[in-house]
Amino acid sequence: MAALSSVRWLTRALVAAPSPGAWRGLATSAVSRSASRGQAEDVKVEGAFPVTMVPGDGVGPELMHAVKEVFKAASVPVEFEEHYLSEVQNMASEEKLEQVLTSMKENKVALIGKIHTPMEYKGDLTSYDMRLRRKLDLFANVVHVKSLSGYKTRHNNLDLVIIREQTEGEYSSLEHESAKGVIECLKIITRTKSQRIAKFAFDYATKKGRNKVTAVHKANIMKLGDGLFLQCCEEIAELYPKIKFETMIIDNCCMQLVQNPYQFDVLVMPNLYGNIIDNLAAGLVGGAGVVPGESYSAEYAVFEMGARHPFAQAVGRNIANPTAMLLSASNMLRHLNLEYHSNMIADAVKKVIKVGKVRTRDMGGYSTTTDFIQSVIGHLHPYGG
Repeated sequence: MAALSSVRWLTRALVAAPSPGAWRGLATSAVSRSASRGQAEDVKVEGAFPVTMVPGDGVGPELMHAVKEVFKAASVPVEFEEHYLSEVQNMASEEKLEQVLTSMKENKVALIGKIHTPMEYKGDLTSYDMRLRRKLDLFANVVHVKSLSGYKTRHNNLDLVIIREQTEGEYSSLEHESAKGVIECLKIITRTKSQRIAKFAFDYATKKGRNKVTAVHKANIMKLGDGLFLQCCEEIAELYPKIKFETMIIDNCCMQLVQNPYQFDVLVMPNLYGNIIDNLAAGLVGGAGVVPGESYSAEYAVFEMGARHPFAQAVGRNIANPTAMLLSASNMLRHLNLEYHSNMIADAVKKVIKVGKVRTRDMGGYSTTTDFIQSVIGHLHPYGG
C-alpha cells in the first residue's frame, strides 16, 4: 500500500502540469539577448549568440566537433557553452544537471546529442534526459522527414512531419511492483497536454503551409487514455477548418508508412508512438544519420537528431554521419534568425550528398566523418552565390 500511495502522489505531481502560457511560436527571436555571457572556450565571437551545447554519448562529441568545424569555416556568429551530461560515462549528477538547466534557461537555445539511458535500474526510474526535458517543459518534439536529393531510397521525394508529445504518456516513469512478479507501469494522458500538442501541430501546419494533420492513437484498446488524446485532437481540429484532419490507429499507421508514406503530411501522437514512428520514418529516407529534429517549450528550443541513437559501436572510428546534426544546427541558426548562415550550411550539406562522391558507410560509401566535414566546408559558398 505504501508503494501504491507513493505512485499516486507521483501521479498527482506529474498531472499537475505548469500553465503552458502563450506559445511563442516556432521561431522565438534571440536577437535582443546579450551574447557576452558563457563558459565555453571553444568558440568566442564578439557579438555572437550564446548557445548551450551538450555533446551527449556515443558519437555525440564527434558530431559536435563537426558542427564546430563547419561553423568556424562559415564564420557563424554563435558562441557555444559546452556542458557534459552522461549516465554511462559517470558524468551525471544533480549539480551537472543544474548547470545544464541554468545555461539553457539563460540562452533559450541548445544543441544536444543523445544522452543515453541505461536499462539497468539503479533506484531512480527517471533518466536525466527525461528530467531535462520535463524541467524545461519541452513538450513538442518535431521531426521533419524529407528525402535528400541524390540519395535514392525505396521511397523518394518524401516530405512529412512527425510531432510527438514528450512529457507524459508511457514515459511518465511511474512503475511499481504491486505484488511479487507483477509490475504496474502507468501511462499518463492529460487533457491539458493533449490539447497543447494538438494545437501545436495545427499551428505548425498553418505556419508551414501544410494541408493535413493525422492524429495517431490506439483508442480502440486504450479507450480512456488514448480516447482522451483523440478527443482533444478532434476538438482542436474544429478550430482549424482549412486543415484536413484524419485519425489512424498506430499499428495501421506503421504499415501505411511503409506501403504508402506519401499520404501523410503532419502526424501528431503521444510519446511512445512518436518515438517508434520517428525511427521508422527516418529509415525510409536513409536512417538516423540524416534526419534532424527539434524540441520546443513555450520558452526554449532544443535542436538534436530526429532519431536519437548514440551509435556507440562507431565511437572513435571516424565513420559517423554528421548530416543530421549539421542539418539540426542549420535549423537552429534559422531559429536564431541567422538565415544567411543557416541556408549556406544546409545547402553545402545537401550538395555533398547530391554529388555523391563523399558518403559515409551508413549511406553506402567509404568516406570518413572527417572526409564529409571537409567536403561540406569545401562546398560552403555565400548564399545565392
